[in-house]
Amino acid sequence: MKKILAVLLVIVMSVALFTACSGGTEPGASASAAASSEASAAASTEASASADAGGSAAKGDGNYTIAVVPKDSTNPWFVRMEEGVAKYQEENPGMTVFQKGPAETDAAQQIQVVEDLIAQGVDALCVVPHDPGAMEDVLKKARDQGIVVVTHEASSMENCDYDLEAFNYDEYGAYIMNTLAEAMGGEGKYICMVGSLTNDSHNMEADGAIAAQQKDYPNMELIDERIVTDDNAETAYQKAKEVLKKYPDIKGFVGTSSFDAPGAGRAIEEAGLIGKVFAVGTGMPQTNKELLDSGAVSALTLWDPADAGYAMCKLATLILNGEEVGAGTDLGLKGYDDLTLDGHVLTGSAYITLTKENVDDYNF
Repeated sequence: MKKILAVLLVIVMSVALFTACSGGTEPGASASAAASSEASAAASTEASASADAGGSAAKGDGNYTIAVVPKDSTNPWFVRMEEGVAKYQEENPGMTVFQKGPAETDAAQQIQVVEDLIAQGVDALCVVPHDPGAMEDVLKKARDQGIVVVTHEASSMENCDYDLEAFNYDEYGAYIMNTLAEAMGGEGKYICMVGSLTNDSHNMEADGAIAAQQKDYPNMELIDERIVTDDNAETAYQKAKEVLKKYPDIKGFVGTSSFDAPGAGRAIEEAGLIGKVFAVGTGMPQTNKELLDSGAVSALTLWDPADAGYAMCKLATLILNGEEVGAGTDLGLKGYDDLTLDGHVLTGSAYITLTKENVDDYNF
């Protein structure tokens, strides 16, 4: 479209120049100049509109290309997210909606995926950044080219139209702590695990958990620095084994990556400490069913990543359509049906608790 417009402008300008150079004063020359001026203005307006819309679709036409970029493409969490993205595509056959992530959790690889999608001319990017700070420049580039940007788990992100969160992180962290405190009887030493020190959501959840403990559970004690697990199941397991060896009197693990509490649970089970040491935190249902059933993991908390993927795509569509977005926005999913707005951060209320009693209710 942009190339066609450029050609049109060249033709219009050439006609106008020829008329001016001929010095003609016939009525037809005056009409030709007027027509040329009108055509030039129309072409300029259309070119501006096309540039503002960005991507391959004009704003509001509904034929959008929406790409979801998770932290990686193999983590079961994001495999589940892709199911929600596929559902949105199925419900909107006029669009092209897909998920594409890096092969592993790596900020540089994720940035390259985004660069490639910008070059393809997508209309919207829905990104779950591994490192929000590192992602700022490339998302600014996307927005400068008229691409709508929605992020998730990145409330500090500046270069986005909106950041969409499943819940308030302080509340979710407190929710995790309440679950751990119940298992520990409200007393004893515990430690926090996070996937990365640069991951917004993991550290905000940990902050919320620690704040709740300090406020409501004075007989519990946080020990040591946060354990970094690199969003990796084996790393979480090995780090938990080290913690059990270093602190034989520890009673609890808080995990904010979906691999943390399960990894700690494996270490607890292997050490024969079920019922004496407790692990709670974010995790997937069916991949961790055995750990819940055995008691190695006391409870898992989560939000459905499929719903998050679907909700991001729906939000991107609203923005592309030019529809109003704000407090009270309904994205058509439980937990995302009455969003709150703080700055550019939209927040829902979509978290749940998994135990051995209800894990079979969640078949993913």
